[in-house]
Amino acid sequence: MKRYWPTALMALVLASLGLYLYLVEFPAKQSQEREESAKKKVLTIGEQAITSLIFKTDREELVFERNADKGWMLTKPIRAEADGRELQNLIRAIVLGSVHRVVEENPRALAPFGLDKPVATVTLKGDSVEDILLIGDTGPLSSTLYVLRNSDHSLLLTDLAPKDFVNKSLMTFRRKDILHVMSGDIDRIRLTYPTTEIVLYRVSDKPKPKWKIRYPVEAEADINEIRMLLFRLEDLKAMGIVDPGPARDALAKTLKQAKVKITLHSPNGEQTVKLYQPDPSSGEAIAETASEAPLYQINPTFVKDFTKELYHLQDKRLFGADDTDIAMLSVKTHAETYTLINQNSEWVLEDRPTEHVDQQTVNLFLSRVVSVPAEERVVKLPGPLAPYGLVHPTAEFVATGKDGKLVGKLLIGDQADGLAFAMGHRLPGIYQIRADLLKQIPTRNALAPPRGTDTVSP
Repeated sequence: MKRYWPTALMALVLASLGLYLYLVEFPAKQSQEREESAKKKVLTIGEQAITSLIFKTDREELVFERNADKGWMLTKPIRAEADGRELQNLIRAIVLGSVHRVVEENPRALAPFGLDKPVATVTLKGDSVEDILLIGDTGPLSSTLYVLRNSDHSLLLTDLAPKDFVNKSLMTFRRKDILHVMSGDIDRIRLTYPTTEIVLYRVSDKPKPKWKIRYPVEAEADINEIRMLLFRLEDLKAMGIVDPGPARDALAKTLKQAKVKITLHSPNGEQTVKLYQPDPSSGEAIAETASEAPLYQINPTFVKDFTKELYHLQDKRLFGADDTDIAMLSVKTHAETYTLINQNSEWVLEDRPTEHVDQQTVNLFLSRVVSVPAEERVVKLPGPLAPYGLVHPTAEFVATGKDGKLVGKLLIGDQADGLAFAMGHRLPGIYQIRADLLKQIPTRNALAPPRGTDTVSP
């Protein structure tokens, strides 16, 4: 037994040493590392602890307060919502900023570092902490800045970037979104013009958003146009802001009649914005949300985007029906005529009902007919058809629904520059479509090939 006591003693010594390292050395080292890491940070206040910020330049002083409900608010020189993203970028840049080296403690000469007239002075406050940073000139590298930290009076060379502090103004940190709504929340849009209006409703979200025009006509809406409209509404931002006062009053007198009034409805209520263009040649456009609110200078392209004709918002698929609505489809070309009938979800030829029809070929053909869109509008209302080859069309497709009523129709006439003239059931007028469809019409034999031959897909 005695021969094992040196081993036991060694094990006890090693265990004691491990316990000492775990309880004393490691915590001390970690504490030292934390202290050294903290010394390398420009700001000693944690990001979440910051409740107010003052950004001061030689031109202005901006004061921001964090609001539990509304986020960051601008409180000086005016009360307004702050641009949370811009302000958060500034705070994040400072919080993540590191110190390359301490140039001097309690420096006497500030001018050589641009700190006698700093680019900006940033004051950050928490509940019981505060620090002030004076931002000076660029350091030896273009991606560094000299900073004077007030809490310990240290002159620092930091990795802060000049772009985060230079040329920042009231407009930079002010909220520029004119509407407070997400595009996915909007379920109704009313576009009111001097002589008419257009009303759009979202009628479904599954499997994808679907919109309809309720006024001045009942019609399907072009989902791509609506999607772009919603994107532009969400992207409607001010390039300049004229706050209530003499300047706003003077500008308001020049605004006679709005080009368009946009009313948006969502589960959270309604929002309205009017777009004006007093002098189109000047390139100036103005948005107004309420008589007591600021006026917003906007990009004039927004006025153009929201003053499109009804046609641009309508579903431009000319045929007028989906393939699920069709019980019978008549196809007529210069070469032949045939009729397809849907019997128990299977397509058959009317005059050859017992012969097998290639269902894949039929379904592909139907999808092309029902989805062909108008590329260009030629005339708004039907007139003489002969100039477009529509008196005796090259191809004619007529669909009947389960109730025996007409649900879709498409006539294709002459071709010009790769496009073909066409008329459809969905939209009045004459249009141009891609001429590809004329080459994709299957023959009777392609649909129901004679026995002993292979099916050839179109």
